[in-house]
Amino acid sequence: MRQTRRVETVPRRANQVATLRALRAAAPARLTQLHRDTGLSRPTVEAAVGELLDAGWAVQIDPDPEVASPGRPARRYVFNARAGYALGVDLAPHRVLARLTDLDGVTVGEFQAAVDPSDDRATVLSALRYAARRCLAQAGVPDTALCAVGVASPGVVGRDGTVLFSVLPGWAGQNLAEELSGDFPCPVLVENDSNLAAVAEHWRGSIKGSDDALAVLSGLRTGAGLILGGRLHRGNAGAAGETGALPQLGWARAQDRILAFPGLPADVPQADRAERVFAMARAGDEAALSAIDAYTADLAEGIAAIVLTVDPEVVVLCGGFWSSADLLLEPLRAHLEPLCLVVPRLVVSSLGDTSATLGAVRIALGRLEQVLYDADLPLPVPPVRR
Repeated sequence: MRQTRRVETVPRRANQVATLRALRAAAPARLTQLHRDTGLSRPTVEAAVGELLDAGWAVQIDPDPEVASPGRPARRYVFNARAGYALGVDLAPHRVLARLTDLDGVTVGEFQAAVDPSDDRATVLSALRYAARRCLAQAGVPDTALCAVGVASPGVVGRDGTVLFSVLPGWAGQNLAEELSGDFPCPVLVENDSNLAAVAEHWRGSIKGSDDALAVLSGLRTGAGLILGGRLHRGNAGAAGETGALPQLGWARAQDRILAFPGLPADVPQADRAERVFAMARAGDEAALSAIDAYTADLAEGIAAIVLTVDPEVVVLCGGFWSSADLLLEPLRAHLEPLCLVVPRLVVSSLGDTSATLGAVRIALGRLEQVLYDADLPLPVPPVRR
């Protein structure tokens, strides 16, 4: 995303920022509403809107035909959500999922590439690049239209995009953001997948409106992301909530209760094993029900450790296993009750197994907003000009 060479005065940019924020919140908005919402004078708002129109960050739309108005109809304006695009990519165990959205977070393209948990790092990165290219191509959007790319990666991720720790061989110590920077003409941001699940659930999912929440991403691996005070809490090194690192707390073995269930033939693919166990449990198989109970007991230990530390209002349960919430939620609650002083509200993700991908989109959009809303920087030039 390029920036204009023209240097804006701080008051002028501050007026643009205030108007742009109000425009995105109201959409569509008339000058009268923007004047009221910003507290700026009408001439100041009109000038700011004109500058946003000229730059390409706002567009004028037709008057509302259902609103009768004497004289000339009032002009209406909206934020130009097609002034650029954001790409989010999730490196999940069995697939790489790429999602392309406009600047309002509306999905315009999606592509999935298959991977295997045993694939080496080079194979996974090749699948990432392929999924990103296909996603853009199918949507008819060039990579030059991207404002930023967000990547959800397993493991502890530093602020500069370096994977500090990962259960995946070959990932630790690698700066993923730097490695991918040559593939895209825009900033690349990398974050832990559980953290991004928390971001997505707070943005558009089951914990929207909750300022203190825990997101638990569980499937082939188990991790956690924290929203504290309405913001993602990463901790000093990005490892906040990683109770799975403590072998005493069950998360390291939790998924094996399901995936290594001895009641299944050895040749059942890993990707299908959980659903087979859940199907057996629904049919009343006692061994499968016992495996589910052991899984939720292990899960509860790690959740309780975080709950006792930060006292969240709500815990949202994300990941592929939670498509079977009918089997998991009540046993989990029963195991949590004796471990917690106060059991938080438990909810299941409304985003399915795509929460990390959507969280990756959100941090990409956040990178744009840092520039758009910084009154000390000149108004940037949109990647896509009308």
